[in-house]
Amino acid sequence: MSLQEELKGPPPAKLVVDHVSKWFRQKRQTVHALDDVSLEVAEGEFIVIVGPSGCGKSTLLDIIAGLEKPDKGQVMADNQPVLNPGRHRLVMFQESGMKQRVALARALAPNPRVLLMDEPFAALDAMTREQLYGDIQRIWEKRRKTIIFVTHNVREAACLADRVMIMSPTPGRLREMFEVKLPRPRDFNSIEIAQHAAKLTAALKGHVEHDAVTNA
Repeated sequence: MSLQEELKGPPPAKLVVDHVSKWFRQKRQTVHALDDVSLEVAEGEFIVIVGPSGCGKSTLLDIIAGLEKPDKGQVMADNQPVLNPGRHRLVMFQESGMKQRVALARALAPNPRVLLMDEPFAALDAMTREQLYGDIQRIWEKRRKTIIFVTHNVREAACLADRVMIMSPTPGRLREMFEVKLPRPRDFNSIEIAQHAAKLTAALKGHVEHDAVTNA
């Protein structure tokens, strides 16, 4: 099955993250990973969550997947609470080289309604990564799967997203939303993507610096 082949399957899902908070309890301290995070994702929307290391991006993705349980709040998929992992919500992690292209095809084979992607391209070389940017855009245009994609790369976020959600750390909070209204397919190296990435970088830096002063 080629990545360009149109896959038949169930419709995409609507997701609602409703006032989710999460703590991790360690031997000598409690880590406040997420604080009152709320997010609505429309059916077939491509959302990218961007933020620095330690801001809770992966924890939020695990909660949406049903791999972790929130300490407060809830996640709803098509008006049903997410309590456990489900076959229509698949998580995709990092792979090296062309293995990631195979992993993408395998993730789509069961026709999930939601694809959750945790920095899947971070370990790839630039050429392979840009090839996969094209692949995933073509797949999404054909099937409009609901995708939530986590990254720390602002240019990657601008290249892929309908909307970019910016998170700040300690504890992890959703701070700002940016719409990316560029036509697809998008060129990762285009001036337009660079301009959007610069705006995201400025916003992210501003939130991180503000929180550092506030928490000092």
